[in-house]
Amino acid sequence: MKGKQTIWDMVRSLAIIGVVAGGIYLAVPHDDKADPTHVVDYRIETLTARRAAPYPVGSPVGLAKEWRATSVTYDRKDANAWHLGFLDPRGEYVAVEQSSDTSAKYLDKVTQKAKATGQAQQVGDLSWERWEGPKYRALVRQEQGHATVVTGTGAFGELAELAGALEFKQGG
Repeated sequence: MKGKQTIWDMVRSLAIIGVVAGGIYLAVPHDDKADPTHVVDYRIETLTARRAAPYPVGSPVGLAKEWRATSVTYDRKDANAWHLGFLDPRGEYVAVEQSSDTSAKYLDKVTQKAKATGQAQQVGDLSWERWEGPKYRALVRQEQGHATVVTGTGAFGELAELAGALEFKQGG
């Protein structure tokens, strides 16, 4: 008799817990159509990087509002690495990567193993090298003492759009 009461009590307890959990689930609003993208403001990090970096830091000006910044970092200890990531209007990832590390290892890392195609792409007044890889495409500029890479899963058109919007400044 005692064993049956224990089982019956457990079943009742589980039923009560299920009803309470279901009520909470129904009470909490759900928006299945909401965009889960966390957008970041990169203005302060841009100013900080421009004051600290030994090269002119590129940050976009005049991009359409459909370009959403999702990540930004500046790491002085990691060869003055500047990173600014976006989702483009088609939902593809596109990022600006700059560093005073111009090594093949650094370029391999930020381009996700893309390789130079031997082709150039003119964007405004600047000529960029086209790189392609299994995952990412990239536009690469290697200058005296630093590299600038616009890279991601976006098409070369989107990479060029971001590259063309970059304004390079140093010192704030």
